[in-house]
Amino acid sequence: MYKLAVFDIDGTLIDTERTGVESLMITVRELLGREIPYEDAYRAFGIPSIKVADLYGYPDAVEFGDRWEEHFIALSHHIAPFPGALGALQRVKAGGIATGVVTSRSRFEFDYDDYLRKMLPYLDHIVCAEDTPHHKPHPEPMFRCIALASEALGTPVCPGDVIFFGDTDHDYACAHNAGCDFALADWKGRGWQGIPAQYKFTDAAGIPDILEGKVARA
Repeated sequence: MYKLAVFDIDGTLIDTERTGVESLMITVRELLGREIPYEDAYRAFGIPSIKVADLYGYPDAVEFGDRWEEHFIALSHHIAPFPGALGALQRVKAGGIATGVVTSRSRFEFDYDDYLRKMLPYLDHIVCAEDTPHHKPHPEPMFRCIALASEALGTPVCPGDVIFFGDTDHDYACAHNAGCDFALADWKGRGWQGIPAQYKFTDAAGIPDILEGKVARA
């Protein structure tokens, strides 16, 4: 059914939510002197850090990103891959489907992640934050990933041949704006969150099951 399965990283394959959200809350408290609730910070989860400063009205995006990164590293002991995520990727690759990544992480953040290093053999085409001028929810990162897959396969991959596995409305918008299907990761039991995804999965087995046509469209 699909020629290309594209994955977000944070909140989809690797559980960085607590680390990312709590470190953002600390950064806002430190730099802006105010408290933000967990769910408010969660809405910034998955946006490139360079853009988050503007959301909270902080004028120096570089300083904001640097401080957030410091706090993120300090809380990184909470990070872990979602149970079964690596096995799901192995099953996807064994099925002969090309794979890709569209992430808001920088290339440095991507390359130096020990958990991701184990997944890399099963992820073919990587698009990080600095690889395109525009970022999610803009479709450009998805178009870039599709172009990489088309070149590698030697045949055009159309948006209708692609499904994006992600966990936020930014991920959904990126897929939708590119004309691709979207599968919503619901590891935390938040439900559909008002996101009109074509599929939803709540465990790792749901990823290959969707690609193998074992899950009905919503």
